[in-house]
Amino acid sequence: MATYQEFIQQNEERDGVRFSWNLWPSSRLEATRLVVPVSCLFTPLKERPDLPPVQYEPIMCGRANCKAVLNPLCQVDFRAKIWACNFCFQRNPFPPSYAGISDVNQPAELMPQFSTIEYIVQRGPATPLIFLYVVDTCLEEEDLQALRESLQMSLSLLPPNALVGLITFGRMVQVHELSCEGIAKSYVFRGTKELSAKQIQEMLGLIKPAASGQQGRPVGPHDPSATCRFLQPVHRVDMNLTDLLGELQRDPWPVPQGKRSLRSTGVALSVAVGLLEGAFPNTGARVMLFTGGPPTQGPGMVVGDELKTPIRSWHDIQKDNARHLKKATKYYDALASRTAVNGHSIDIYACALDQTGLLEMKCLSNLTGSTFQRVFSKDYNGEFRMAFGGTLEVKEMGVGGTSQWKVCSLSPSTTLAMFFEVVNQHNAAIPQGGRGAVQFVTQYQHSNTQRRIRVTTVARNWADAQTQIQHIESSFDQEASAVLMARLGVFRAESEEGPDVLRWLDRQLIRLCQKFGQFNKDDPTSFRLSESLSLYPQFMFHLRRSPFLQVFNNSPDESSYYRHHFVRQDLTQSLIMVQPMLYSYSFHGPPEPVLLDSSSILPDRILLMDTFFQLVIFHGETIAQWRKAGYQEMAEYENFKQLLQAPLDDAQEILQTRFPMPRYVDTEHGGSQARFLLSKVNPSQTHNNSNGWTQEPGAPILTDDVSLQVFMDHLKKLAVSSST
Repeated sequence: MATYQEFIQQNEERDGVRFSWNLWPSSRLEATRLVVPVSCLFTPLKERPDLPPVQYEPIMCGRANCKAVLNPLCQVDFRAKIWACNFCFQRNPFPPSYAGISDVNQPAELMPQFSTIEYIVQRGPATPLIFLYVVDTCLEEEDLQALRESLQMSLSLLPPNALVGLITFGRMVQVHELSCEGIAKSYVFRGTKELSAKQIQEMLGLIKPAASGQQGRPVGPHDPSATCRFLQPVHRVDMNLTDLLGELQRDPWPVPQGKRSLRSTGVALSVAVGLLEGAFPNTGARVMLFTGGPPTQGPGMVVGDELKTPIRSWHDIQKDNARHLKKATKYYDALASRTAVNGHSIDIYACALDQTGLLEMKCLSNLTGSTFQRVFSKDYNGEFRMAFGGTLEVKEMGVGGTSQWKVCSLSPSTTLAMFFEVVNQHNAAIPQGGRGAVQFVTQYQHSNTQRRIRVTTVARNWADAQTQIQHIESSFDQEASAVLMARLGVFRAESEEGPDVLRWLDRQLIRLCQKFGQFNKDDPTSFRLSESLSLYPQFMFHLRRSPFLQVFNNSPDESSYYRHHFVRQDLTQSLIMVQPMLYSYSFHGPPEPVLLDSSSILPDRILLMDTFFQLVIFHGETIAQWRKAGYQEMAEYENFKQLLQAPLDDAQEILQTRFPMPRYVDTEHGGSQARFLLSKVNPSQTHNNSNGWTQEPGAPILTDDVSLQVFMDHLKKLAVSSST
C-alpha cells in the first residue's frame, strides 16, 4: 500500500491538488480542533504533456443548482445508459452519442486516471488575443531606448492574428491610431481629468454621443471601423507599429529642478480599460503597463511632483500620514473591478520595486493579472503559457449551488488556495466509510483562442476524530499546510498590524503542538512530534522572519510585490520563498544542499542561496582571498577555477527559467551584500553566544533574532505548560 507521502505526490502530479489533511474530520467542531483548516492548494492549469484535450462538450448533471460534470466517481448503469451524480445523487440519462458505451468501452471522463480532463468547446466564433501596450515616456533616454527595443522584439513573438494597441503617457495621455498609413495620428487626453468609461468611449468614437436626454448608442459590437483604428492585427501593422515604437520620444514637457516628471498613470489606465470595455467586453485581453516611476498627477496619484516630498513609507502609513494612499487605492480598486468584470487583465512591468506606487496599484494585478512576467514563453506544444478570461467553479458534496470566481489571467504555475468548512454539527457527524468529493471546473480562453474547460474531481475519506486521530495525524501534509497558513497570514497582514499577525501565527502553532504532540505535562524535554508534523514548526520559524510578514527594511511597494507573488506561485516555489534553499560548493565533494544555518558559513566554501526573489553567491573568507590573489588565472589551479564557475552555471540555469527574474547578488565574507545571506540563515551562533575558545564551525552573526533552537525550546515549554 502506498504511503501518504506517495499518495500526496501522485495526486499533485495528476491533479495539481495538495490538501492540508488527506482524511477529513466528520464534524465542524472536530475540524476546528485540528487548528489547520481543511484546505487545499490547487493549480488549475498544471502542465500535463500526457493529457491531450478531448474535442467534445462535457456532460453535466441535469439538476439546475448542481450542474456537476460527469467524472470517474459517478456510479454508472451501462445497460440502462444512466449515471448518478456523485454530488446531488440525481440520476441522469446519457446523450444519444454515448449509445455505444459499456464496461469495456468507457469514455475518457469515466476512467480513474482521468480525474483531471480538459475539453475543447467551440461556441461561436473564436476571438483573437488582444494586447494593449500602455507605455510611460517619462523615462531616462537609456531606459526608454531599452524599452523601445523590447517592445519591438515582443511584436515578433505575438501570434500574427493577435490584436495590438498602443497608449503612451507622460503629462498627457495619447491613444495611437494604427490604421492610418504614412501619418502618425493619436487622440490626446488631459492627464489631470478623471473621465467616465462613457466619456472615453464617446471621445474615441466607440459609441455615438448622446443627444440631449438620450443614452449613447454603441457604434455596433466590434464595429471594425471604430475599434480597428486602435487595435489592429499584428501582421497588418507590424511595420507601422515598429516605426512608431522606434520614434517614441521622451515626454516633451520640461521637468524643473527639484521636481518629478508629471506622470498620468491613472488616466492612462482608465483610458485603456475604457477602450477595451467598449470594444471587446468579456474577451481575453491584456493591458500591459510599462512604468518608470510613481503616478504624480491626476486621479490615482501616489506622490506629488516635489522631490523634497518623499514617497510614503510604512512609518507614514502607520501614522496615517500618507496623503494620497486611500484615494489612490480606491481609484485603482474601482478600475480593477471594472477590468475583472470584463475578463481583462492588467500586467505591471516596472524598472524598480520601490518608488512605483505598487502598493496602491496592487489590486490591479491581484484581481486581474500578473506582475513582471516573462510573458511570452512557450510550452511543449509551442503555444503561449498564458490563459485569458478564466472562471473557476468549485462544487462540494452536499452543498447546493457552486462557488465561482473570475481569474482573468492564468499561467501553468498559478496556484490558488481554497479553504473549506465542514458544516455538519457534532451531534450529526457524517457517517464513517463515506467519501467527500470536490470538483474544480476551470473555463478559460486558451492562447490559441480556443475556449476550454478543465475539470478536476478529487475525493478524500471522512474520519471520526474521536477514534481515528492517529490516522488523521498521519494524513497531514506539512508542506501544503505551511504554505496555506502562510497565505492566511499574508491575507491578515494586509489589514492587521504586523505583531498581531505574528501572535496569531504563534497561537495556532502552540495549539497544533498541544493537539498532536506527545508529552508529559510541564516537562518540555518529553515533547515529541510525529514525522508528519516534525518540519512544520521550522517552516513557521522561517515564515515569521520572511518579508511577507516583516516589513522592516522593505518599502511598501516591495512588500506588495513579494506578497503578490507568494499568493500565486506553486507549492515548491512558495516553500523556497518561506525557507530558502542553500547549496554548498567545496573541494570536499560535489555540490550539496546544506542547512540554512550560520554553521554552514565556512571559510573554504562557496554558498548559493535561492530565496526565489534573490540568487546570492557567497564566497567564504579563504575562497575570497584566493580569488583576490588571482589563483583561478593560473594553469595549475584549474580545479579552483572550476569551483568558482560551478555556482555561476547553476545560478544561470535558474535565472533563465524563473518567473519573475530574481535579483542576482555576488558577494563574499565581509562584503556589504553578505547581509542578504546573513539575514536569512538561522542565527545558531551570534555575537551573544559565541566565544573565542569554542571550535564550532560557522560564522557568528550580529543579530538579536532568536535561533531555531531557542524558538523550539520556547514552543515546547508553552505546549506542555498546564497554564496555556
